[in-house]
Amino acid sequence: MISFGSLVINDSLERGKGLESFQARIRRLEGLGFDSIAMPDSQSLWPEMYIQLSVAALATERVALWPAVTNPLTRHPAVAASAIATVEQLAPGRVWFNLGSGDSAVYNLGLKGAGLETLRSHVRAIRDLFSEGVAAFSGEEIRLKWPSRKIPIYVTAEGPKTLQMAGEFADGVLVGTGLQPDLVKDALENVAIGAERAGRDPEEIDVWWFVKWNLDDDRSRAVHEARMTLTASANHAFRFSLEGKRIPEEYKGPIMELQRRYVFSEHESVGEHKTNAQIVEELGLTQYLADRFTLCGPPSLFRRRLEELYEAGAKKVLMAYFGETDREGKHERFATEVMNAFR
Repeated sequence: MISFGSLVINDSLERGKGLESFQARIRRLEGLGFDSIAMPDSQSLWPEMYIQLSVAALATERVALWPAVTNPLTRHPAVAASAIATVEQLAPGRVWFNLGSGDSAVYNLGLKGAGLETLRSHVRAIRDLFSEGVAAFSGEEIRLKWPSRKIPIYVTAEGPKTLQMAGEFADGVLVGTGLQPDLVKDALENVAIGAERAGRDPEEIDVWWFVKWNLDDDRSRAVHEARMTLTASANHAFRFSLEGKRIPEEYKGPIMELQRRYVFSEHESVGEHKTNAQIVEELGLTQYLADRFTLCGPPSLFRRRLEELYEAGAKKVLMAYFGETDREGKHERFATEVMNAFR
């Protein structure tokens, strides 16, 4: 059995669609059978994540709710811990916290993604705030006295060092390294290294894989619609280093050029003529990145790839739809023709 989550993006509380429309979509995703729902944290591109999570908490009864993903640069650890604990009061036992290095939320402010030590210090501080009500952070003692329950802490990780850190300190991991079986095995090995370093059982760490998808009976059309997110994946997953990430030598130069030309103000924005949609084509990276980071094509391809992932050890997947057409219909098809095959 595979656990399926859904990432809600681009269409929540903006563009005049209204609260009722957003709540209806959240309820519909829960009704389709998704086990969790995640919201992006990128203040320059989408509405406030914690408000959206609160609205989702009030609209649902069963699904887990979590950020995908917040960062340590725009949120002080005590502020972030208090915010997610407030959401948890609306959905007791159904809320997780998730922290990564930062992408469009920080780069659209002229900042750069947090390094490993910054990420580690935030994870440790938030963990201690939830368990002890007090933590050491940046040479100061910080406090969070009111939450009554400890909230699980996840780390979004793409490189070996971050995966190991997550295994050492976090309750769970959202893996963004890619979807090939060898990448899955590498990620699990690195999480286990960190866990064993801390004297923990690797089996107790809740590991999810981040899967971008576009279901269409025509694979070429599905990939074409998702080009902008291929560029986004390469820009983020390989940002700090290309080493240890199993990138074929012929793609390293084009990936570095992609990162140089990436437009953060267009992050995950659909559109035929968007710069980020065109870069990946111009640099000859489309098929490589589509195979590595996405499921694009007919249901039969989804089922086959998910079976391969499961056999490699990936048993929980956070599905993020990135296409331009018939989102609701594709979610329905995904639930009935793909998700139900693994239940």
